[in-house]
Amino acid sequence: MTIRNLHSKARAGEKLVMVTCYDYATALLLDGAGADMLLVGDSLANTMLGYDTTVPVTLDEMIHHASAVRRGAPGTFTVVDLPFMSYQVSPEDALRSAARVMKETRCEAVKLEGGEWVAPTVKRLVQAGVPVMGHIGLTPQSVHVFGGFRTQGRDEETGRRLRSDADALADAGAFAIVLELVAPELAGEITSSVEVPTIGIGSGAACSGQVQVLHDLLGLFPDRTYRHAKRYAEIGVAIREAVRAYAREVREGAFP
Repeated sequence: MTIRNLHSKARAGEKLVMVTCYDYATALLLDGAGADMLLVGDSLANTMLGYDTTVPVTLDEMIHHASAVRRGAPGTFTVVDLPFMSYQVSPEDALRSAARVMKETRCEAVKLEGGEWVAPTVKRLVQAGVPVMGHIGLTPQSVHVFGGFRTQGRDEETGRRLRSDADALADAGAFAIVLELVAPELAGEITSSVEVPTIGIGSGAACSGQVQVLHDLLGLFPDRTYRHAKRYAEIGVAIREAVRAYAREVREGAFP
């Protein structure tokens, strides 16, 4: 899979499929499982490291996990999030961070959050040969500014800003744009207006594709549910039951 392939599929009306991945063992299972792209998202702060938000995760931690994913899924197009404050200070900081990710993980692209204000940084990275995926709408690194996880673009002013953000990212050279918790009608308008694919999460069916956190799809956290996610398995429950069965058999002398 290449960026050209992704664009060709989107232009042909084929929906793009993206899912998060954070470790070697899971990458082995996902490689060849049907996803067009894997995302080593900074959501690993929540899913793998136990933080409440994505803010605390570091660039070193992102590189550590992304390198493991690449070893497990060498044949799948993989995007790595640049974490909070690894690119916001200046385009030069962003370039240094992206260079480390590309060289040390051997993944194909980076993703960063923000709209018009980050477009000059996107342009600088693309000029340097770094493929960039944009991310607008609800941007989790700025969750404290938003005051929580709320759908974006329901009022006219925010809608105008998000349209401008998408246009700026596309003009800067982003090869795709994640739309997170964007009002579905607005997400459809943006998808129709920009020249690059949109990848939705909680933004309706009109986007060019969808991305989901793997742990949500698999039910790895049985007590966590989200309106924008569908569970395709109950792996968390299965793991608990398997370990309980193992523990019971050891104590009863049935195993080994």
